[in-house]
Amino acid sequence: MAMIVKGTRRRALIGLTPLIDVVFILLVFFMLASSFVDWRAIELAAPSADTAGAGGSVEGALLVELRADGLRFAGESLPLATIIERVAARVAAAPGTAVLVKPAPGVSLQRSVAVLDRLAETGAVNLSLVRDAQP
Repeated sequence: MAMIVKGTRRRALIGLTPLIDVVFILLVFFMLASSFVDWRAIELAAPSADTAGAGGSVEGALLVELRADGLRFAGESLPLATIIERVAARVAAAPGTAVLVKPAPGVSLQRSVAVLDRLAETGAVNLSLVRDAQP
């Protein structure tokens, strides 16, 4: 006869504390190892009170208008690639040339920043974002 003995076998409990510690250490490591700085930032300066008022000097500046139906440069509708070529040629001839970007109401900020980014790639250092005067 075989005897069946009931064994009191204990299950090993897995502790969660070491697992939580490891996850926390990994979280801290990846937070410290990653960089949150946007290296492709576009620097824009707000106009000062003396230039914002009675028409600051915009003589010789290039105006790029962002509209819902497309882009305008010097009064004519052009694709972005053509505008970039013309601005690059002008900036190469006169490095201090001001480039004004004027978004129309309703144009998304993302589109404005994309155009500013492309203009900055041409070497233009005097970029300004302008808007219509408020009544």
